[in-house]
Amino acid sequence: MRIPDGELKKLLLDSGLIKPEALEEAMPKSDGGDSLQTAVLKKKLISDKDLVKLYAKSIDVTFVELADIKIPRELLLKIPERIARKYQVVLFGIEEDQLQLAMADPEDFQAADFITKQVGGKLKTYIATAPDILSAIDQYKGNISNEITKAIKDSSADAASEEKVSAKDLAEDAPIAKTVNVILEYAIKSRASDIHLEPRENIVQVRYRVDGVLRETMTLPKPILAAVVSRIKILANLKIDEHRVPQDGRFKFAMGSKQVALRVSTLPIMDGEKVVMRILDESARALTLDELGFTGHALETIVRNLHKPHGMTLVTGPTGSGKSTTLYSVLSLLNTPGVNISTVEDPVEYRVGGVNQTQVNTKTGMTFAAGLRALLRQDPNIIMVGEIRDGETADLAVQAALTGHVVLSTLHTNNAATTLPRLLDMGLEAFLIASTVNTVIGQRLVRRLCPVCRTTYIPEGPELTNVKRDFQLDAALKRFNDLKATPGAAPEPVAAPAAAPVVAQIVAPPSSEHKKGRVINPEHDIEMANSILDKIAADPNIINRSAADAGKPKAAAAAPEATAATATAAPAAPVPAVDPENLKAGQFVLYKAGPGCEACGGMGYQGRMGIYEVLEVDEAISKMIVGRATSDDIQMAAVRAGMLTMQQDGFVKALQGKTTIEEILRVTRE
Repeated sequence: MRIPDGELKKLLLDSGLIKPEALEEAMPKSDGGDSLQTAVLKKKLISDKDLVKLYAKSIDVTFVELADIKIPRELLLKIPERIARKYQVVLFGIEEDQLQLAMADPEDFQAADFITKQVGGKLKTYIATAPDILSAIDQYKGNISNEITKAIKDSSADAASEEKVSAKDLAEDAPIAKTVNVILEYAIKSRASDIHLEPRENIVQVRYRVDGVLRETMTLPKPILAAVVSRIKILANLKIDEHRVPQDGRFKFAMGSKQVALRVSTLPIMDGEKVVMRILDESARALTLDELGFTGHALETIVRNLHKPHGMTLVTGPTGSGKSTTLYSVLSLLNTPGVNISTVEDPVEYRVGGVNQTQVNTKTGMTFAAGLRALLRQDPNIIMVGEIRDGETADLAVQAALTGHVVLSTLHTNNAATTLPRLLDMGLEAFLIASTVNTVIGQRLVRRLCPVCRTTYIPEGPELTNVKRDFQLDAALKRFNDLKATPGAAPEPVAAPAAAPVVAQIVAPPSSEHKKGRVINPEHDIEMANSILDKIAADPNIINRSAADAGKPKAAAAAPEATAATATAAPAAPVPAVDPENLKAGQFVLYKAGPGCEACGGMGYQGRMGIYEVLEVDEAISKMIVGRATSDDIQMAAVRAGMLTMQQDGFVKALQGKTTIEEILRVTRE
């Protein structure tokens, strides 16, 4: 659907959905730039769905949402998949004697004529959003279960040929290739951040990391391991005949309108080659600092210091705590045509338009230090160094900040205050640290409570005592009360159902001796009777539904959690809601994970969020750094100056109903 700028402007102004001044600002300034349609969608002045609805009304065509429509397979196949993708059309139903056709652009009369000849019947045309149509087109894949099941039978018939992989196995339309596609598609629908393919003695265990927790999700037969790994290696441009050393690669994978990049790492282990794939959603935009969860004084501190003409902003936390996401959000905030932004990263996780990104390559001598040294000769305004790992990189970063550059980087320390003594340990002079570091952000990721099934309670007895001990309660409650009037600070509204993983039933592994020596089995069972392929054989349409839908019957409820915190987080039955108006003096309301529902796939949690502490290096902190004060003293001074610690920020978000006390303690307790 392509609406001319003039027509779209009139449409938007007549509708009253966009203010004239906002529309004027979005208008293309010169030829060759974005169209008005692209501009208003980019700036989120109107959603894609609302725009299509508006356009549908103007051309008198009915708008249809395809997300909740189960399309009969015989109807879907009336239009070949390649035609459906080319013209972005899909048949979704029959009304009286007319076939119902959804199109992304119903004014494409050439496509409509072609489809009419193709299906040989009367058509009633509807309009739908392009992502909706692409998701519906994914249902063409419903028949691959038979081929996957056949691949297993063929492979299992001759286990001796485990290591032999033919070219036929690796072809694009081969069952093995489609098996890999199922694993990838199911991971994306499950909101997984990582896929682990782990060979065991008799099976291949496939686990997804969802919301920071690894979940045992499916199994594959051991005989197809070599072919599956080889297929992944071909996609990532790795050597398929090299099994003795680790390899790293990358490839892209499209599923409907969503495109993701997968970072691949292979590692030889006792039972074969283990593969881990990190999923990076390239179609997602960088979140703003507000959307990441920065509020109030912390947000003001970051923005104020970022707009200084020079100095360092450091983000600290353990691996997987969201440091890179925060840095990319900061880059997006600073990314304007008037500045030159250059980065040195290992690896480059997301491509950012308008930013010069360099990949570290130690084999060729391109280290962080070498890359940073080269960047200083590239006339940069803003430099991002993926990580400060050694004294040389730290020294160069400080020199860059001293010579008029804004420097962004990450560091591995426990909290914000520990970062400053850590830089001293790297050999930097105290006065240089004090004069160059502007802000230090400490962060962790906690799981976000499902807003549909979460339950409320009032902490009492030992729990209340522990909360008072672990969190500076008065400061946190004051902060919470200050935020009550802030938009978005109240408990979050009920969200639409989101995907969650399907977990197979777990059974005890057979007792057997390992051919390479004694096996020490974990206390939990890892060998599962029902692999994902068995599920697909029983229900071919499983991969065409969201994972939440696929897991409805009983699989989701049986999902094991990997942390002790969640064992106490899900009550057996819904807890009656607490009335916040009838609280006694000193009481406050907290939230806990509910029993699970459709929205969260039975997990009680849905997504993750950050908890932060933002330390500003003001005059008092600078004097403490020069005096080589301890991290505890620096932390106390920062708190006196108004800094909320990570635990306090987490507690405020727990009071808002976004997470639980157990989650905060899980990630912050030392």
